[in-house]
Amino acid sequence: MPAYIIFTREKLRDPAEMEKYKGKVPNSFPGHAVTPLVRYGRYEVLEGPGIEGAVVLQFPTFDEAKAWYNSPAYQEAVKHRFLAADYRAVIVEGM
Repeated sequence: MPAYIIFTREKLRDPAEMEKYKGKVPNSFPGHAVTPLVRYGRYEVLEGPGIEGAVVLQFPTFDEAKAWYNSPAYQEAVKHRFLAADYRAVIVEGM
């Protein structure tokens, strides 16, 4: 059953740190069956607080999504995102 990691950016604080993050994320994909589906495209908030953008990544399973998120390569990248912006991230199992 597929799973999706959904990232929503709530507030960018440090563009330089975000550029570091963007430069490192692609290095975390090899060895993981990840398919980017959404990357900061057009959006409209229908309910809840506003966001500045969203990313959706698809994985074959929930466990594979967690394995990518917890991988050393992604953890090396994510520290820059934590410095760069306020995000929400969730893994959702699909149908």
